[in-house]
Amino acid sequence: MSHHFIALDVAFEFAHQLAPVLITLRRRDRNLEDQLRRATASVVLNISEGDGKSSLRDQARFFEIARGSCREARAALRLAAMWGHGDEPAVAELDALADRVCALLSKLIARAQ
Repeated sequence: MSHHFIALDVAFEFAHQLAPVLITLRRRDRNLEDQLRRATASVVLNISEGDGKSSLRDQARFFEIARGSCREARAALRLAAMWGHGDEPAVAELDALADRVCALLSKLIARAQ
């Protein structure tokens, strides 16, 4: 299985497991919920778009955008936990998944450059 598909699979898993946090945030902090939802969607969509590019340079650009969005999602998730919108074990598990996505994207970027 290629790293592209692994990164995409892990990003989808992160998005799936994030759903309960997003539901809680929708009731408590709609702005943070929207930001976290958009950042997470950006990760998945930019990995997919980058995977469809034929040039390595284009791939790297989309993977860099995805990695930036992944870091943004991690920061939003940490804010949510800090502000009492998620339980620590769940947030830690989600953060570990997001960290794995970021690491996979860093490898993809390095290979494309």
